[in-house]
Amino acid sequence: MWYTGWRDDVWGQLDQPWDILVVGGGITGAGILREATRLGLRALLVEQKDFAWGTSSRSSKLVHGGLRYLKEGRFGLTLASVQERQQLLAEGPGLIDPLGFLLASYDQDSVGRFVYSAGLTVYDLLALQWSHQYYDSGDFKMLAPHLSDKGLQGGFRYGDAQTDDARLVLRVIREAVAAGGVALNYATAERLLRDENGRATGLHLRDMANGREADVFAQVVINATGAWADGLRAQVGGAARIRPLRGSHLVFPGWRLPVAQAVSFLHPLDQRPVMIFPWEGVTLVGTTDVDHQQALTEEPGISPQEVAYLLAAVAAQFPALAVTLDDVIATFAGVRPVIGTGKEDPSQESRDHVVWSEDGLLTVTGGKMTTFRLIALDALRAVRPFLPHMPAIVHHAPVLDVIDPSLPEMATVDPSLRRRLLGRYGADAPYLVAAAQPDELHSIAHTKTVWAELRWAARAEGVVHLEDLLLRRTRLGILLPEGAAALLPRIRAICQPELGWDDARWAAEEQAYRQLVRCCYALPPREAIPDWRKMVAVMTIKPDAAPPSRRPGWQTAVLVAVTCLVVAKVALDVRRRLLSNTAI
Repeated sequence: MWYTGWRDDVWGQLDQPWDILVVGGGITGAGILREATRLGLRALLVEQKDFAWGTSSRSSKLVHGGLRYLKEGRFGLTLASVQERQQLLAEGPGLIDPLGFLLASYDQDSVGRFVYSAGLTVYDLLALQWSHQYYDSGDFKMLAPHLSDKGLQGGFRYGDAQTDDARLVLRVIREAVAAGGVALNYATAERLLRDENGRATGLHLRDMANGREADVFAQVVINATGAWADGLRAQVGGAARIRPLRGSHLVFPGWRLPVAQAVSFLHPLDQRPVMIFPWEGVTLVGTTDVDHQQALTEEPGISPQEVAYLLAAVAAQFPALAVTLDDVIATFAGVRPVIGTGKEDPSQESRDHVVWSEDGLLTVTGGKMTTFRLIALDALRAVRPFLPHMPAIVHHAPVLDVIDPSLPEMATVDPSLRRRLLGRYGADAPYLVAAAQPDELHSIAHTKTVWAELRWAARAEGVVHLEDLLLRRTRLGILLPEGAAALLPRIRAICQPELGWDDARWAAEEQAYRQLVRCCYALPPREAIPDWRKMVAVMTIKPDAAPPSRRPGWQTAVLVAVTCLVVAKVALDVRRRLLSNTAI
């Protein structure tokens, strides 16, 4: 994908005129680059760190319709999400895969069975499927054997999906580059370039790998930097509008916190949804939703308070497993780009995306990973005044390129591995297999990653630092203890020649990587973490207290159900009308 010397070649062509200059290499920027190249536009994407470095490699890994948004009345967001989820499932097997969800219902919960049933009914109708079913407490316990049965009423099972978020970004960028786009990581947008009228016309870039600089000009500049969006907006006089919210996760070995599917429940402390779910052979617990007070220039990490909050949730819901801090193998934290409206509770802020145009700078931020294509299309609609020659946008184009699963080059690969590689690497999968040395198609430790993925990433995926290789091209840095430190000698043997690094460079990269893992992907100092056992003890004292009011009551629940069905019918009518149009 990115051959030896590719950075020099890209920097050598930056002086050409561009139609679109995209700032930000997360899923939003990647989607805009892909859709722009699909339309034949000359598009360049630049990212100040690595592709997917920010929020897009630190999400909850879910491709979902946003069930919780239904109770907030965000039917349009849910409709768009479930439709995009279904398309991604159809087009990206091995990268986007089904995930069963268990939704537990307890006596002390503020939301009851009828409301859940109403929400799941409309959720399935929007997706044109029927995936949910209610189970009483006995049957529900068979689906989640280690779950606490104290006050358990029962629960629902329904279907959603999950992905490897960083690999999704890489595949979208790869397909954009194959279609004629250009993507450059470690290129910082130091300042906007503006004409005599103050309109943004380009960027002054600095190469973070060797310090070179260049002015780049385009018809329109698109700010897709997510939580960092206010930085560029300030240069055209835009007032700060982003409320950075941090979402953090704990990572456990799959055997230590075994769940066959995602388990979702309301945290006993504050009734926020918490999920415990399998991913890539480990179990993730998350997520939090707190204001991120640290500077956005610093790498985010989980706070001691978040660790205690999540561990208390695990201990309360899975008491028989006696999970402790010693069982945590990794952590990660991402900063969400949420539009601030001043709500006291961060979780009440809208997750909808927005598009702002300010003196030639188009800012696109917010939204969900699931709807990245729709967000990209909204951005391209907004830039049409700057690009009158832009062709009509076609709705029916696939999100991901179609890959033939019967490629002869993949015929000898185990079917499950073939599916995984085709999903994650798309058209590059046969080249990855061809590059594999003997035994490199075997799994690494207890993960699903194979050694050949490391070789291919080092050879052809734009790796600039060791962290790119182990935290984003592969996910070994969060799947194995201490960031896979025990495997670094073999990783070095495979990747150092491919990267062309001398011994001094490798040593410096390894030192920086180990420090990053200790700082931001491990637990905070033990002495700083609040006693989560006391939090659990407080939860268990509640039987003498009056149970929380189930909001809404049964009459309201019935009304919600009827309303949802009506909205579902309207939504389906809208969907049929959209499908009857091939372009806009």
